[in-house]
Amino acid sequence: MNVLSKQIKRAAYFIEAKIGKEKPEIGLILGSGLGLFAQAIEDPIEIPYDMIPYFPISTVSGHAGRLLIGSLGGKRVMAMQGRSHFYEGNDIRQLGTPIRAMKLLGIQALIITNAAGAVNSNYNVGDLMLLRDHINFTSFNPLIGPNLDEFGPRFIDVSQIYSKELRKLAHGIADRHGITLREGVYQFMAGPTYETPAEVKMAQIIGADAVGMSTVPEAIVAGHCELPVLGISYISNMASGLSDEILSHDDVVDNIEKIKQNFALLLSGIVTEMKLPIAYKS
Repeated sequence: MNVLSKQIKRAAYFIEAKIGKEKPEIGLILGSGLGLFAQAIEDPIEIPYDMIPYFPISTVSGHAGRLLIGSLGGKRVMAMQGRSHFYEGNDIRQLGTPIRAMKLLGIQALIITNAAGAVNSNYNVGDLMLLRDHINFTSFNPLIGPNLDEFGPRFIDVSQIYSKELRKLAHGIADRHGITLREGVYQFMAGPTYETPAEVKMAQIIGADAVGMSTVPEAIVAGHCELPVLGISYISNMASGLSDEILSHDDVVDNIEKIKQNFALLLSGIVTEMKLPIAYKS
């Protein structure tokens, strides 16, 4: 058995021993500043990442570094309260360990959230954007290395990673609550530096609407496992060159107040109304 496969199984077995045999149905990754949504989870079992074997650790402010398993909207959810990033020095392959462990534990769909900078000049700070597609600008891919055959094939079609069915559900919920919900392309940058104005201009030219430092490795691994993915970006700032503001991570976290209520309404509605199972390809 591949070494990475053994590590993933160790992580899953450890989590299962803590939560018992009641399988989680939906996985959640709560990005920068969005971990507060975990408060909506009922009767959570909390497991710090540093207790879980081979689980990548969060070191960034706004990422609590806890796994929570509990109930939300009548579903059993497994929520990552914060995440680890490529720029923290992790092997990009290790960033897929939580996703594959979730898959082994029974999740049938994955919701990935992040804070992102807008490169689309029509966007505003506080907007929410569904991911329709992504651009991986790092040249690194979490599937590089020996293929984990038990999770998926060597080569995968990534054109349908972001579920059309889940995006349709999200738009319907947003419309009912009067929430403006954009849909666009997310560009993955390595970080930890914010993009230069020239890089932002390039991102605009090649078709990105927002840029960020996460999400794509997790989405690719989910695609390898044939897990339907819903990606949601909260537009925490205008990217370099689109405003006179000096970018700071503190502002990224502080601006969550602008979308806190809408984000909670949207995410709760999606989990509650999600009809499982969902076809990976539609």
